[in-house]
Amino acid sequence: MATLILLRHGRTTANASGVLAGWTPETHLDDTGRTQASAIAESISAATTPVRLVTSPLVRCRETAAPLAERTGLVPEEHDGIGECHYGAWTGRPLVELAKEPLWKDVQEAPSGVTFPPSDAFEHESMRDMQRRAVETVRGIDTGVEQSHGASATWVAVSHGDVIKAVLADALGTPLDDFQRIVASPSSVSIVRYTSSRPFVLLMNHTHGGLRDVLTHQATSGSDATVGGSRGVTDTASGQRN
Repeated sequence: MATLILLRHGRTTANASGVLAGWTPETHLDDTGRTQASAIAESISAATTPVRLVTSPLVRCRETAAPLAERTGLVPEEHDGIGECHYGAWTGRPLVELAKEPLWKDVQEAPSGVTFPPSDAFEHESMRDMQRRAVETVRGIDTGVEQSHGASATWVAVSHGDVIKAVLADALGTPLDDFQRIVASPSSVSIVRYTSSRPFVLLMNHTHGGLRDVLTHQATSGSDATVGGSRGVTDTASGQRN
């Protein structure tokens, strides 16, 4: 089948300040994030000619997709299916504060059983439902891309850390309870090729900075994964540099 490039949005103001943005409106890329988006767009367009560009409707993903759209001439298609996890009452709160919540341990160790608490302002969902709708979305689009453009076609989905990790876990045959072992840094690329027999994960968490970016991710033994995905800055909630 076709080849899917999963692109996480660039660094945002919320990433830099250690806040779980979720579906908070108007969470924009910061200067670093805009630079990342331009650089990764150049890398992707130099390597391949994608036939579709699908993005989460949230502004940080649309801003990340924009440089690639300009280079390729593709019109970004917004799709709620690859939108951010609905974190409910956790939305907009500092990660250091969330790390003290009893639910945090379950998010780290048993996310398949986690449903985020409700909120009057934001929708909430379970992590399993988030994975289900994201996987259904990318697999469905991938099938359509192959039918329309052939098995050699490549397409891009611009999404969020936890969503990308959940899609990769499915492709790897990894239980959702182990998906926190996967890292998806800001502006990173992961590549999946779906086939009739199984998915093949060709690349994970590749950034424009290459090995330098990967090796500066100092994973401390016993430290927690960052809810929402790696922040690209020192994570005071988990003791990591992400």
